[in-house]
Amino acid sequence: MTMVKDMLATYPQDLGGVDQDKLTRCIEECIACAQACTACADACLSEGMVGELTKCVRTDMDCADICTATADVLSRHTGYDATITRAVLQTCAVVCKACGDECASHADMHEHCRICAEACRSCEQACDNLLGALG
Repeated sequence: MTMVKDMLATYPQDLGGVDQDKLTRCIEECIACAQACTACADACLSEGMVGELTKCVRTDMDCADICTATADVLSRHTGYDATITRAVLQTCAVVCKACGDECASHADMHEHCRICAEACRSCEQACDNLLGALG
């Protein structure tokens, strides 16, 4: 078991039929994507051509913030509101796609952008999978 799965298992009430595996994966992917985006933005700032990476840095930072917020919202279950959860997941998927596309455009020149694009794609898919499971 992972820490996320362990923590979800300790929740004292029923989680309302939410697919635990998809929820766990989505939280984990959001956390991993936030870390990758933070590291990618920092690496972009260290590149000699930083002026050409301004949009990438901004998109990385936005994606990291939204992924962190999404993981936080998904980790809270008291007073659950499916409408908010769906909106947060949709937003996270949209920003992950945008960031993945931006980083992919630099992936041939910067390995950190390639890795970040992969993390974004994986997080986008996890958000979409959880959205589908929520109905």
